[in-house]
Amino acid sequence: MTSPETNIIQFRAAERLLDARDPRGAVTLLDGVIADHPEHTAARLLRARAYFLEARLRSAEEEFGWVLEREPDNAFAHFALARTLQRASRSEEARRHFRLAAALDPRPDFVEAAGFASFEPPEPGTPSEELGN
Repeated sequence: MTSPETNIIQFRAAERLLDARDPRGAVTLLDGVIADHPEHTAARLLRARAYFLEARLRSAEEEFGWVLEREPDNAFAHFALARTLQRASRSEEARRHFRLAAALDPRPDFVEAAGFASFEPPEPGTPSEELGN
């Protein structure tokens, strides 16, 4: 087991490698961090992104799924999993995660990917029949 300081340095270096489009190097560093801290969600999410960039779609799907089991309200993880599924030609499965991402965080890119024209939360007190329920 490496020291906590070393793990932090490796995590930050992996972020920089991913930014520099070196996903393989990022995965190598993150493997050590995750071996020491298997429940480190941020490291798992970063490794999932690296797998996606390496086109290791099955591994990316597994990591994003792991994150979502622990953080089901993580909009970015839903969006990234949807992109992974889309890239694997699994559009129907992807659509569900795009919609969840947009519902959790109505960022324009999430809303567009979900296929919504726009998303405006209802005003407080709006009767449910106006919401389509």
